[in-house]
Amino acid sequence: MATSSSTTAPGGHVNATAHSTRKRYLRRSLAASVAVAGAAIGLMSPAVAIPAAATAPTAGASALAHDPEMDWMGSTIAAHEGSAARTQVITPGVTQTPGMDVSHYQGTINWASAYSNGARFAYMKATEGTTFRDATFSANYTGSYNAGLIRGAYHFATPNSSTGAAQADYFVAHGGGWSKDGKTLPPMLDIEYGSTSTCWGLSQASMRSWITSFVNEVHAKTTRWPTIYTTTNWWTTCTGNSSAYGANDPLFIARYSTSVGALPAGWGFYTFWQYADSGTFPGDQDRFNGALSGLVNLANNT
Repeated sequence: MATSSSTTAPGGHVNATAHSTRKRYLRRSLAASVAVAGAAIGLMSPAVAIPAAATAPTAGASALAHDPEMDWMGSTIAAHEGSAARTQVITPGVTQTPGMDVSHYQGTINWASAYSNGARFAYMKATEGTTFRDATFSANYTGSYNAGLIRGAYHFATPNSSTGAAQADYFVAHGGGWSKDGKTLPPMLDIEYGSTSTCWGLSQASMRSWITSFVNEVHAKTTRWPTIYTTTNWWTTCTGNSSAYGANDPLFIARYSTSVGALPAGWGFYTFWQYADSGTFPGDQDRFNGALSGLVNLANNT
């Protein structure tokens, strides 16, 4: 969790102090990293048990230096790509549906209030790697559903720690499933900048293989092609701007600006847009590219 010296931005994410905290975590020794992670887990709610193994990823010292408590959807974006305008410009005549994404950083969320303020969907962190489960996932998943939001789970990818298929299996087993109920969004892969290297130490070819392994396994287990969350810059750098996924996987583009800009290859349009990391709702500020009826159709796989 964030240290006591961190402050919280209006949208609920830890502000620039958290980015500094993240850097300090990565400079600590292996022993200190494990100790801090163990202490953080001790602070979590016992209602969602985190396996003890969550403190010890299995890909060597570089992976062990990575702390999943410091990760959320977009936690690396502002540091690498900047955070510009906070006011989204909606093109006249274009209907979009507001929503949000959250993790344990927001703590207890008043979902009824978020709905009354206009939020109609939410993605929430469920898992990371093959050992870490977000402590607030169960409460968020149930609370958002009861408040009337269409919701979905996401997995924060750590491609240097295990295979895509292994992480997909863990994700699906711990919240990343799907039901054709008009209320459950496709499972989502959050793939962004690595903590120790931009592309997690993988070549472009290896990254493409990892992503393919993940999305194929999710599809095999849930019948849904997962949404892919990323940025155009990361995708170009780390996959070689692969166009292999646009036909099946909905795109959740991250760009903190007044427009989405150029999209990754293969996608002619975006399905979701994370346009700011703070604002009206807790967590990040998002838009579905269409009317609420389209969002329901997506949840129904139509």
